[in-house]
Amino acid sequence: MSVFTKQISIRWSDLDPNFHMRHSAYYDFGAQHRIEILSQQGLTVGVMAAEHFGPIAFREECIFRKEIHLDDAIFISTKIGKMRPDASRWTIVHDLHDAAGTLYAKISIDGAWMDTKLRKLAVPTPPMALKVMNAIPKTDDFILL
Repeated sequence: MSVFTKQISIRWSDLDPNFHMRHSAYYDFGAQHRIEILSQQGLTVGVMAAEHFGPIAFREECIFRKEIHLDDAIFISTKIGKMRPDASRWTIVHDLHDAAGTLYAKISIDGAWMDTKLRKLAVPTPPMALKVMNAIPKTDDFILL
């Protein structure tokens, strides 16, 4: 997979009193897109629940470049910026941009996988999880941790 991009639909409820997208909506779109990319590759929420593992966040940051308004046509693209060889820890980067490629915001999230029974960090299971993580596009400055 070389690109995972989709157009997002800005809802009235995503706006703040200044009539631009509220800061927390950016994070919501990023979280939704991460789950969609995993699910598209077969690593669904159901698989994670059955295998007792799931993603956790250590740090999430958004750099806001341009205001997003209700009628803007905005796309979100997802890539991996950093990852351990076993995919146990990673950084995922989301770019929010228009059709011309103008960057509106960049979200970066550092995370890992957790065993949901032991409540401890873990290498993702089943083995297909590593295959899925490796299939996600990488940033141009990707770093193998």
